[in-house]
Amino acid sequence: MGGTDEGGTAAFVRTAVSDSVGWIEFDRPPVNAFEWTMVGQVAHALDAFAVDPQVRVLVLASTLERYFSAGADLATFRGLGEEGMDRWCELVHGIVEKLRGSAKPILAAIGGVAVGGGLEMALHCDVRFASRDARLGQPEININFIPPVGATQALVRLIGRPAALRYLYEGALLDAQQAREIGLVDEVIESGELRARVQTYATELAAKPPEALTAIRRSITLGGGMTFEEGLALERRLAVALAGTANFQEGIAAFLEKRPAIWQR
Repeated sequence: MGGTDEGGTAAFVRTAVSDSVGWIEFDRPPVNAFEWTMVGQVAHALDAFAVDPQVRVLVLASTLERYFSAGADLATFRGLGEEGMDRWCELVHGIVEKLRGSAKPILAAIGGVAVGGGLEMALHCDVRFASRDARLGQPEININFIPPVGATQALVRLIGRPAALRYLYEGALLDAQQAREIGLVDEVIESGELRARVQTYATELAAKPPEALTAIRRSITLGGGMTFEEGLALERRLAVALAGTANFQEGIAAFLEKRPAIWQR
């Protein structure tokens, strides 16, 4: 199952850093089905990279070639009941808050089958890349359930109410191109090239000024859930804060002097 962590618990999430890009990879063979420990390890990995000064961009991915995520391990839900489901939702909603509240950009590299919880986490990322062989879906209706990792709220904001309703009503798998056409993914990559493409894009982001990346992310991700007036006020606060940074003055100076900017990290 991918080894053990320092405390002896099976390690279902792998982390690695490459050129300032922190990879969080699901690793619970054979299909990356989520249970309590795996969900907790995703949360831990997000927390660790959030405070790691060497990491400027995060990526959600999978170590498995054929599966990004098979959703929840349904054995976990057997006999769970309302109280247990409330605890589960509290845990996964904590991940949603970490994803949406992150000061660092977060990308998703989706290959193979992507359904349920892992795909729901990807919905809260900034840009979703999918390999051409990817298959994406939310089949929860088939067990009289809804996707509880913030997916209902993410979907209506990503693809709109009619498309979100139909997508969840039908519970069908979409191929990568169909997913792109409705706005579920942003770019489709040839199979075998997914990781390299995402690493390249993430490295390009990591080279940009960090305060501006954070401000853009918060204006769009958080502001998008506010009224227009509230979002406008958030935009103003962020713009004012950026004007007080050394990187803003460096950006202005570099532009006027026709030279590359040297950003402080």
